[in-house]
Amino acid sequence: MILTIPLQGKKGPDRMASAKPTIQMIADLAGVSRGTVDRVLNNRSYVKKEVRDRILEIVRETGYVSQRESHLQEYDKLVPPLRLGVLLPDFRHGRQFLNEVRQGISQAQAELVDARVEVSIRECRDDSTEEILSCLDSLCTSGINGISICARNDEAVSKKLLSMKEAGIPCVTFNSDLPDSGRLFFCGQDIRKSGRLAAELMGKCVRPGELILAATGNRKYDGHRQRLFGFQERMRELAFPDEDILTAETLNDYSTTVQIVSEALRKHPDLKGIYMANLSVTGCADAVRSYGRSGSVRIICHDMNPAILRLLQEGMIDYTIPQDFIRQGYAPLIYLTECLRGRPLPETSQEDTRLRILCRENI
Repeated sequence: MILTIPLQGKKGPDRMASAKPTIQMIADLAGVSRGTVDRVLNNRSYVKKEVRDRILEIVRETGYVSQRESHLQEYDKLVPPLRLGVLLPDFRHGRQFLNEVRQGISQAQAELVDARVEVSIRECRDDSTEEILSCLDSLCTSGINGISICARNDEAVSKKLLSMKEAGIPCVTFNSDLPDSGRLFFCGQDIRKSGRLAAELMGKCVRPGELILAATGNRKYDGHRQRLFGFQERMRELAFPDEDILTAETLNDYSTTVQIVSEALRKHPDLKGIYMANLSVTGCADAVRSYGRSGSVRIICHDMNPAILRLLQEGMIDYTIPQDFIRQGYAPLIYLTECLRGRPLPETSQEDTRLRILCRENI
């Protein structure tokens, strides 16, 4: 609204002119001092209720915008607020993964609050395509500008993310990649390389011709599948024939892992090595222990948690290859913010290529 005020020294129709409202104009119209108006605008005390109400009414009628509000409006134009989405998988058997990823998300939120970035998190209730797509639709409806996602590799999910990209919503994958989704880049460990490293270690623990079990989690996830591919690839190079490497899918479930490992030990008393490319390492160790094979079956796994630490100390596990779940929750949100604010992205799509090996002597 444009305020009309009388101009000094003018008479008749020309004495009225248009002007942008100021604190002084509000004070003149209310018949009070500038200080009184300032106290009302900053919600300070020592102003009578009727005077306060009169000033606020004039502020509303004139459309007055304070200097601070004007600054915020200009800041909105230069640095618009962002809303980022995070979609977490149904890893009900991997609470360590989810807990540490959430720590990383919280760290990013704390850093980005001053950058006017809000984060909305959805966690899938199951592993179905329908649930993943429903969560993505919910995030889109909430008005997200970008998304960080860990989900199983599914054609329908990739197509949905491609359509979101076309709508201006970029995607960063973490922990397990969706290579056909049009994502900006993948944030996580070089999964195939970590599988090859596990094979390198296994090749130093057992000899060609001896039997090995490779137990993966859920092959619908690109990360689990790539680990197994990398392991098999390197074992062939080390002269271990495919027929000497049994494979199984445990779905990261403790009971399923105990059953599969127990069955392998029962059928193959000469089993010499187990590669645990999944989250249920405790189930594997318990099965080996129950068959009296502790120390005679070499076990190599991934990640680090209190249970794996204990099994390393006990000598049940020979080696583990950890990864940084906290970083995987944190980095995508930082990079999405950088991208959406027009800043350059990392040159490589693989954010973390560093691989570490832990054993009983260096934990």
